[in-house]
Amino acid sequence: MDQLIQLVEATQERNDIPEVRPGDTVRIQLKVIEGEKERLQAFEGVVIGDKGAGTSKTITVRKISHGVGVERIIPVNSPNVESITVVRNGKARRAKLFYLRKRTGKAALKVKERKTASAQA
Repeated sequence: MDQLIQLVEATQERNDIPEVRPGDTVRIQLKVIEGEKERLQAFEGVVIGDKGAGTSKTITVRKISHGVGVERIIPVNSPNVESITVVRNGKARRAKLFYLRKRTGKAALKVKERKTASAQA
């Protein structure tokens, strides 16, 4: 039974999604269906946590919109996720960045930048 579940999950998992870690700033293109029209909606913010693995993996993204904090839990392997782009690599010492919820203004999105191997070369 366990092998059957793994086989089904292997066919459902997407390979076009980059590795996303807490602290990263990401731009996610989501498909939104309004009536019979379909459009893409961008959601850009800081990843404050991730959960699960494989096809059930989700990330929590937080942004400040007109002075109000907005969080969205996004299933990474959802067919409604068109693309995920890492805008900025953040350096975080914690797995969950829930302390950003208490901050206001620019400090609410302030995470140090992580130096990557491609940026150093």
